[in-house]
Amino acid sequence: MLEQLFKLQENKTTVRTEIVAGLTTFMTMAYILFLNPNILAGTGMDKNAVFFATAVAAGVITIIMGLFVNFPIALAPGMGLNAYFAAVAAQGVGMPWQAALGAVFLSGIIFLILTLTRVRQILMVAIPNSLKRAITVGIGLFITIVGLKMAEITIIQAGPVIPPTLEALQQEGGVATLKFFEWNISMGSFHNPATMLAIIGLAITAILMAKRIKGSLLIGIIITTLIGIPMGVTVIPENFTPFALPSFSGLYIGHLDIMGALEMGIWTVVFTFTFVELFDTFGTLVGTAGKAGLLDKNGQSPKIGKAMLVDAFGVSFGAFMGTSTLTAFVESAAGVGEGGRTGLTAVTTGVMFLLALVIAPLAGLIPNAATSPALIIVGLLMVSAIGEIDFNDFTEGFPAFLTIILMPFTYNIANGIAAGIIFYTILKVASGRTKEVHWMMYLLFAIIVARFIFLGGE
Repeated sequence: MLEQLFKLQENKTTVRTEIVAGLTTFMTMAYILFLNPNILAGTGMDKNAVFFATAVAAGVITIIMGLFVNFPIALAPGMGLNAYFAAVAAQGVGMPWQAALGAVFLSGIIFLILTLTRVRQILMVAIPNSLKRAITVGIGLFITIVGLKMAEITIIQAGPVIPPTLEALQQEGGVATLKFFEWNISMGSFHNPATMLAIIGLAITAILMAKRIKGSLLIGIIITTLIGIPMGVTVIPENFTPFALPSFSGLYIGHLDIMGALEMGIWTVVFTFTFVELFDTFGTLVGTAGKAGLLDKNGQSPKIGKAMLVDAFGVSFGAFMGTSTLTAFVESAAGVGEGGRTGLTAVTTGVMFLLALVIAPLAGLIPNAATSPALIIVGLLMVSAIGEIDFNDFTEGFPAFLTIILMPFTYNIANGIAAGIIFYTILKVASGRTKEVHWMMYLLFAIIVARFIFLGGE
């Protein structure tokens, strides 16, 4: 049965190899089960409800990817997009998280339409590689800032620029708090147990990564959480039970507010979710499939289109379940490295996500200080793509530079993408290199300019 379903012999693999590969993929991306609830908690969402949505959405869609596409690709709420979700729906200052879920759902519908009409495939050809890499780098910096804030290593407060006094420095334990920006950025105090735990966790996780231990991020989160118990950062409630069947009350299934999203005029947010997911998924699908030897000599595969359909459905399904945008995880490459070649790898990973529901109580114990090191390190992994940008060509380098710096400095991913597209088009045309500009770039240019003229900046 498995042979007929997954064509194991044709792909030169075995059931054992595929299962081991699926378990490996799960180990390398299971950190999202603990990280995603902590990030989305900043919007006022309940951690347990987000854990449930993360596990079920990732499990179901990954299994569908394996059965329908026969690809060794796993999906889960994407890093960067969940941080952006938390930023736009921040409790007390942003839009309601229900409306943000509505925006994610709409982006999934847009994906589905773009995929069925093949516009999505055209966009992937239209956007130059320099901007694709720059988007990855910019999101990496964006994630890093989120991680530093969660760790309380970096303190960002709105307010006037106030030079520190000697008395203030002494009161704060001698930690430098020079504030150069209107953001009033400062470094957290080493006397703060949460900050110290985050630094310890960052060192532990970095060492695990340096030693190339599989599942380093997950192992780092678990060890840091345990260390946080005697430090008073990890709080264990009375009558705590580590393993239990999930409660089906208080979940966010169907709690998205599509009409609220439309009434708030948040098309920029929808655009951001759509645009970032577009490149993230395509890059992961092509890169992982290529590593698995599943692409032809032209770098194509008939399965890519079907995989994009599953991905588009997954975005809306995840929003319906109550979590941020689902995307193909680059950690799938870990399973491919273990020999995974078919959808059986994905099915194994998906089943593990569903089985993880019984450890939901454990997820609620994990403090921000334990998950923030993973964010910072994921930021590094994404920033490494900067080496693939040709900064010697100003028409390539400058738009990429603007894309990268505007994401963290304006705390908005869409601003960076918009600036990159605008200046890439302008510089190429001004330099007489119009042949390097795809016709779709002119259309995107017009849409972005119209957006800023009629809707204003953010």
